[in-house]
Amino acid sequence: MEPLKQSVAKTTEDIRRLCELSRLVRYWILTSTTEAESGHPTSSLSAVELMVDLMFGRVFRYDVARPDHPNNDRLIFSKGHAASLLYSLWAAADQVSEDELRNYRKFGSPLEGIPTSRFRFAEAATGSLGQGLPVGVGMALNAKYLQRLPYTTYVLLGDSEMAEGAQWEAIQIASHYRLGNLTAVLDVNGLGQRGETMEGGDLKRYRQRVEAFGWSAIEVEDGHDHELVSSAFRAAKEIDSRPTMIIAGTVKGRGIAMLEGRAGWHGRSLGPNELGRALEELGEVDRSLRGQVSRPSDVRPEPIRPVEVEEPTYDGENAVATRVAFGNAVSRIAPRYPDIVCLDGEVCDSTKAEKFRDDYPGRFFEMFVAEQNMVGVALGLALRNRIPFVSTFAAFLTRAFDQIRMSPHAGANIKFVGSHAGVSVGPDGPAQMGLEDIAMFRTIPDSVVLYPCDAMSTERLVEAMAEHRGISYLRTTRDATPTIYDRQTHFEIGGSHVLHQHQDDRATVIAAGITVHEAIQAYEQLRRDGVRIRVIDMYSIKPLDLRTVMQAAAETDLILTVEDHYAAGGVGEAVCHALATANTETEGRPPVPVRCLAVRKRPRSGAPAELLNDHGIGATAIVRAVEDGLGGLSRSGRDGRQVDEQSPVRSRREKTVDEASRDSFPASDPPGWIPIN
Repeated sequence: MEPLKQSVAKTTEDIRRLCELSRLVRYWILTSTTEAESGHPTSSLSAVELMVDLMFGRVFRYDVARPDHPNNDRLIFSKGHAASLLYSLWAAADQVSEDELRNYRKFGSPLEGIPTSRFRFAEAATGSLGQGLPVGVGMALNAKYLQRLPYTTYVLLGDSEMAEGAQWEAIQIASHYRLGNLTAVLDVNGLGQRGETMEGGDLKRYRQRVEAFGWSAIEVEDGHDHELVSSAFRAAKEIDSRPTMIIAGTVKGRGIAMLEGRAGWHGRSLGPNELGRALEELGEVDRSLRGQVSRPSDVRPEPIRPVEVEEPTYDGENAVATRVAFGNAVSRIAPRYPDIVCLDGEVCDSTKAEKFRDDYPGRFFEMFVAEQNMVGVALGLALRNRIPFVSTFAAFLTRAFDQIRMSPHAGANIKFVGSHAGVSVGPDGPAQMGLEDIAMFRTIPDSVVLYPCDAMSTERLVEAMAEHRGISYLRTTRDATPTIYDRQTHFEIGGSHVLHQHQDDRATVIAAGITVHEAIQAYEQLRRDGVRIRVIDMYSIKPLDLRTVMQAAAETDLILTVEDHYAAGGVGEAVCHALATANTETEGRPPVPVRCLAVRKRPRSGAPAELLNDHGIGATAIVRAVEDGLGGLSRSGRDGRQVDEQSPVRSRREKTVDEASRDSFPASDPPGWIPIN
C-alpha cells in the first residue's frame, strides 16, 4: 500500500479533541516520570498520537468497566518500556487517577516500570523486546479459530525490536494463519537505547519486508498527524484477509524541543527544572479532559460443556514410552477440558501430540520450528482463557526461556511438555538431549515440574496439570518403559511413591523418570546381596514431597539421588535444598549424607543403556554407589545399629563408575558427598 499522505477527513472538532488529549497524555508522561525519577518518557512521547487516535478515535472497542469482556479489543504494548504512555492513556480514559500516576514505579504501585498483570488493563507482561507480537498472535488465533469473536488485537511495536528474531517468527505465523484481526503499529522513531536503530527511519524498508512476509502494510509518513493516523486505522479495519502493520514515522521525544530526535535521552527522566521548561513549552493543559472509548459488540462465545471421559488402560506386561502416554492422555481428557489447545513445534510425530491433532484438529496449532513464538502464542491463548499444552523436545524449549520466564508475570496458565529428555535419547546425540530442562523450569516462580516413569503415571500427571492453574512442566522419555502402576494408584502434584521399603533399609535411592527403572534393577541386585534399600519415585520434583524425603533421612543411613539430567538444578539439588532447609537432626543423629548421581560430562551418541552406564546413572552404578557409600560410613550405622561384617559394602577408596570418569568432567563440581546441615 502506498504511503498515506492524505487522510480521510475528520471533523475539526474531532481533530481538536484528539490534539487536546495528546497534550494531556504528554503532560502525564512527563510529570509521572519526573516524579519517579526514572522511566522512558522519550519512547512514550513518540507514540502518543498513534495510541490516542487508536483509543479515542472511535477505532478501539472496549468496555472499560469490564476488562475481561470477551468482545473487548486487545491492546498489547510490546514496546513495554513506554509504560508511562500506557498508564496515561488509561488515565485519559478516566480509569487511572493522577494520584496513581504520581506513584508510578514506586513500591506497592500497580503502575510498574514495565507493565505486568498487576495493572488491570495490561494484556501481558512485556518489555523484554520481541515478545508482544507473538502474544497478539495467540489472542488473534483465539478470536478467529476458537471462540469466533469479533475483537481485533492491536500490538504497539518499537522499531528497535524489529531486529529480534521472535518478531519475524510471529510475523510469519500470523501470515500463515491469515489473521486479518491482528494489527501491529510500528513506531519508527529511528533511535534505540544507544543510538540509531538498524534501519533508522527508513519506512520503505520496513514496508517491503513486512509485505514480503504476506502482511498488508500501511505506511504513514507523519505518525503525529491525527488525520493520517486515523485514516490508517480505518484502512486497517477494512482488511480482513491478512494481518496489517501500520508503519509510522515518528520523532523520539516529540513535543519537547530539548528531547526531539536527540540520542542520549533513552531511559532518562527530566529533572524538576527541565520539567518546568518542558511544561511551559507544552502549553496550557486541560487536566479535566477525558476521552471516550467505544463500546464493543456483545457476541457470546458458544459454550462447550465438559464431558466425562474414560479411564486410561494399559497392559502392565507391555512397555510404553511416556511420550506416547502423553499423547494419549491429552487427547483422552480433551472432552473434559474443552479449553485445552495443543501447540506443536513441528515434532508432534515424536512428542506424540499428533494424536490430539488427529482427534481435535480445530484445537491444534502448528507453530513450526519457532519455539520462541510458540511460547508467546501460548501465552496469548492462555490470557484468553484457553489451556495451552506446548510440546516439543525438552532441549528446544531452552530457546524460549525468555518467553517462559516472563509468562508468570502475566499470570499465565501454560502446560509445557518436553520429550526426548536426557542421555537416554541415545543415538541422536547431545543436540537432542534435554539435560537442562528441570533446572530451567525449577527457577520459574510457583512452577510445577513433573517427571513420570511409566504410562499410567504420565496419564495421571497430565490430568493433574490440566487441573492445576499456573506454569507446569512434564518431562517425557523417548524409549518405552515398563508400566509399574495401575489405574487405582493416586498421583498428585507434590507427591511421590515409595516403591520398596523395609524396616532394615540402609540406604534410600531417589529417582525420577527413566532412572526409576534403573533404581528398581539396583534394588533387586542389592537385595540378592543382602543389602536393603528404599526406592522412591520422586515424580513431582517441584513441589517436592519433603515429608517422604525427611522420613527417609531419619530412617536410613544414606540418600542417593540418580537422574538423567545435569547435576546443576536437577533432582539431586532439589533434594539437597529440601533437606538443608529442614531440620534433619533427629534424636541426636548426625545429618544424613547425600550423594547425587547425574550427567556430569559431555554426552555422545550411543545406545541408551550404554549412555546410562557411561554417565554413572544406570543400575550398575547405583549398586556400586550404594556399596561405596555404606562402606564409607562407620561400622555402626547413624543410629548405632551394628552392620553385618559380611555385608557386601566396599570402601569409598574403590572408585565408582562416575568417579572413574572425573577427568572428563567439564564442571567444577565433581560428584561426591554433600553433608546436609
